[in-house]
Amino acid sequence: MRKQCAALAALILLTGCGSAVPEQPALSITGQMPLEYASQFSVDYCADGCAVIHIASDDYLFVPEGGSIPAQNPLPVIQQPQGDIYLASSAAMDLFDAIGSLNAVTMTSTDIGGWTLPAVQDAMQRGDLVFIGKYSAPDYEALTESGCSLAIENTMISHSPTVREQIESLGIPVIVERSSYEQHPLGRMEWMKLYGLLLGKEEAAAECFAEKTAGFHALSLSDIPYAERKTAAFFSITANGAVNIRKPGDYISQMIGLAGGRYIFTADDLHIDDNALSTMNIQMETFYASAKDADILIYNSTIEGQLDSIAELIGKSPVFRDFAAVQNDAVWCTEQNFYQQTTGAADMMTDLNRIFSGQADGTEQLTYLHRIH
Repeated sequence: MRKQCAALAALILLTGCGSAVPEQPALSITGQMPLEYASQFSVDYCADGCAVIHIASDDYLFVPEGGSIPAQNPLPVIQQPQGDIYLASSAAMDLFDAIGSLNAVTMTSTDIGGWTLPAVQDAMQRGDLVFIGKYSAPDYEALTESGCSLAIENTMISHSPTVREQIESLGIPVIVERSSYEQHPLGRMEWMKLYGLLLGKEEAAAECFAEKTAGFHALSLSDIPYAERKTAAFFSITANGAVNIRKPGDYISQMIGLAGGRYIFTADDLHIDDNALSTMNIQMETFYASAKDADILIYNSTIEGQLDSIAELIGKSPVFRDFAAVQNDAVWCTEQNFYQQTTGAADMMTDLNRIFSGQADGTEQLTYLHRIH
């Protein structure tokens, strides 16, 4: 068992392993959910069909449809069937869609203009998915009237603890998903297995995860020493002319390494901001010094929009004329659908591998990247 928490120990005590209620049967753990990459959650299976879900310091008792709650259970309970879910974590929406359960989510904290996923936009236009306010100020009446069975927040809710308390006071269990804390990029995607458990689609989620990661597992990375790999800078230019980059160790920089490249920035190059953000702004002079000779430039379209030409990039700063990647026609731009498409992590690494290995020199369209000339 990966984790033996105090709450689970209390549950076992109250159900028969201690003297409090000796007549009750003990909660029997029979196994754990197999996980390949995710480390921010775990699941212990119980003999009665229930499961104990661990997410950081939070623990929940999952009770399948038709199951019963153990006597004197101290844990928050999540019961099947699940429906009318309030999803305040936009990163998780694509995972529900991937396992064919987008219809289980009926409320969101992101309005239609903030979505790039077509299926989500369509659901909002039909009224099947409704915006009920920002995560920090949801419509509690809507949650109550809908019969909401579960609220899934991201870690931003820690800045509004009274919101979580209010939702829980309505009898709605709250999960704070931590996929953004996963060390491996594919760990984020593996959270679909947890949602599969909650929705009775655990097998489908496992199959989907295997299918989505097959391309990554099939990559044949060369034996080129790390120091000799092609280097890449991942960045965007802000409205005031600063350069926004991913921090070394961020999941994007890790994807570059896992795909056979080398992220151009290191902790030694930068004064790393002491905060939890995965990005930081640096001055153009600093970016120029580190990235001028990078083999590949990858422009992040999420913040300031896509680039369609090298002329647009040079228009943001004429110094880009001096960059090796500009001179060598090795500038790429992300598609805007990448960041909300959590299931695309493996495909993104496959795209990156094709670029680093020189297989993307033809006219074929990659999934999440396009070359700009």
